[in-house]
Amino acid sequence: MADHDTGVSLVATRVLLRTPRLSMAPQLFAYLTANDERFAPIGPKRNEPLSMEEAKRSIENSSRDYEEGKSVRFFVFLEGNDAIIGDISLTNIVRGVFRACHLGYGIDGAYEGKGYMREALSCVLRYAFDELKMHRVMANYIPTNERSGALLRRLGFSVEGYARDYLFLNGEWKDHVLTSLIEQER
Repeated sequence: MADHDTGVSLVATRVLLRTPRLSMAPQLFAYLTANDERFAPIGPKRNEPLSMEEAKRSIENSSRDYEEGKSVRFFVFLEGNDAIIGDISLTNIVRGVFRACHLGYGIDGAYEGKGYMREALSCVLRYAFDELKMHRVMANYIPTNERSGALLRRLGFSVEGYARDYLFLNGEWKDHVLTSLIEQER
């Protein structure tokens, strides 16, 4: 896949968000490697160690899904720094009468609790509602992830339910709290 300047860039006060480019593979590899243990309990079980090839495949898949209108992934950067400090995805984009998507996000542990993710998510939510014309953005979290639940509440998300054995993560089924933000409520 060619590394080109198409895609989306969003600017907030302290962070910059960009859709992935293949040239960002080294930064993605560094971000994933630094946070591998941290993300392991909430991600799919890994059969092999992280690799640069995996980072490239991840970017290629994200770029393809973006071009097909299925999802939009953003890497989060601090202004003036080329290190990825987080990533945010709008996935399972459905148009038509539903006009909804799922929101997923993660941040480097060194930057957690400093308001960067809230700022970045606010920017991405504006993009979801204003540019993608979504009506509903859904975000689900593991009940023990209290930080994520508190962040979603601060962003205006409402709890809609509780799903038992919702996702198979790190080798086991995990319950999730189901939340959403509706266009008119933001």
